[in-house]
Amino acid sequence: MISSARRVKVAVAAAGFTSFALLYAPQAVLPQLAGQYHLDPGGAALAVSVATGALAISVLPIAALSEAIGRRPVIIASVAISSVLGLLLPLMPNYPLLLVLRAVQGVAIAGFPGVATAYLVERLGKTGVAAAVGAMIAGNTVGGMTGRLATGFTAGPFGWRGALYVVAGISLVCAVVTVVTLPPSPVRTGERQGLRDIGVGLLSAVRRPVLLAQYAVALLAMGAFVALYNAAGFRLTGEPLNLSPAIASLVFVSYALGSVSSATANRLSARIGRRQALVGVLLLTAVGALLTIPDSLPLIVVGFLVLTTAFFAAHSIANSWAAADAPENARGQVGGLYMLMYYLGSSVGGGVGSVVYARAGWNWLIVAVVVWLGLAVAAVQAGTRVRRGERVLVGS
Repeated sequence: MISSARRVKVAVAAAGFTSFALLYAPQAVLPQLAGQYHLDPGGAALAVSVATGALAISVLPIAALSEAIGRRPVIIASVAISSVLGLLLPLMPNYPLLLVLRAVQGVAIAGFPGVATAYLVERLGKTGVAAAVGAMIAGNTVGGMTGRLATGFTAGPFGWRGALYVVAGISLVCAVVTVVTLPPSPVRTGERQGLRDIGVGLLSAVRRPVLLAQYAVALLAMGAFVALYNAAGFRLTGEPLNLSPAIASLVFVSYALGSVSSATANRLSARIGRRQALVGVLLLTAVGALLTIPDSLPLIVVGFLVLTTAFFAAHSIANSWAAADAPENARGQVGGLYMLMYYLGSSVGGGVGSVVYARAGWNWLIVAVVVWLGLAVAAVQAGTRVRRGERVLVGS
């Protein structure tokens, strides 16, 4: 019989797979969308940005809702509704309607990332949350990779609409796994939070500098990461590389290493300290981005492998750090704020990055990305240092 902890990990991994496969499936076919609807890279990138933007706006209210009705119902509704919307997406007759449905899908997806970390803390406790968050992010990365690869490889024979159907079908199966295996949250002692309690918890979630630092990492690092991947298809299929869409989509295989690094990153932070580990992997992400500047396919591949591995390690460390340091009365709010900043970074950073690429080219996009990652490093250094005797909060 499967243990409760194992069921939790399987369920959240399947939910993460569903959410990320659906959220980022259009990214691999942005050049095809641009061709069909006569869009530039910035316009095509809206197919990703409107969904992540709607998710960012929705994630905090949904996290607050989970304080009142419980975490499990929100997660179940999220994966079920977003999967059904995925099946409807290819039926949209024009690009504006497609964007509208993508925004609605983003709202539906928000239920999982906004609630999952708080659910894990309540179910497994602070000591078990790091490993479970790593497993969840591993599922996220595998889902993101599979969604992108599935659309990239099936867009040729089936068109981009058929490719989105394939991803929606796979995601629906994983949603069913989540519904069947996700255990209920522990019964809470005392009353559920009301609006005043939720507001107090929200204030608690923004008072600690160490938590603000993790929100900054989520915003800036995710913005940099999505900006690079939004433009990757255009770079690889255009001059001078001229790869086919299927071959270009292989860049998303890098996510396989991301799934490994996210699951093991907290071992590194336990060994050398969370602050040092987080700063190190953020700097390594910047190094990977810089490696993609030359028009050399081997260097570009190595660069994406490095930056993807390092980014997901940074996300895993920052996410679990925020969860572990969340005040007891603000777990949902901290998780919601972290994910709000994470997906706001995806939406705004991904959109801005696509515009930078369209107008100035890849090299200037790399400059922007390195600056954002440098700001994330500065936020970690500032947010994890206090002035009481210059004591550094490495593992606070």
